[in-house]
Amino acid sequence: MGKEKRIEQKLDIDNTLPHQISAPSFKGTGINIQPPFRNEQGVIIGDSHYSSFNSPLENWSEDTDPAIMSGDQWVHPTNDIGWNTAENQELLEEKRKPQAYPFMHPTIDVSKGQD
Repeated sequence: MGKEKRIEQKLDIDNTLPHQISAPSFKGTGINIQPPFRNEQGVIIGDSHYSSFNSPLENWSEDTDPAIMSGDQWVHPTNDIGWNTAENQELLEEKRKPQAYPFMHPTIDVSKGQD
């Protein structure tokens, strides 16, 4: 990211975004939810508010170059709609360690003789 400025605003609860119904949990993935930031255009990215007074979308005209809204400065690393896709949620699942409890014992093979 370039000249973005972080905004200290906590949106998550235990590495989840409960205000978004389809948002995945980042818990156990090693990925921490990042705070919103203000990009070069003065738009806050990642605050879950989808309109901004400074946004080119709110000030669109014939003279607006659509390229002004391209690049990483418009994408939040953890609070982005892209995480809601099945493909990206699978990527998060692959990062989680298997939760063996309550089916495994730390020193005894409890499945011995069961097959």
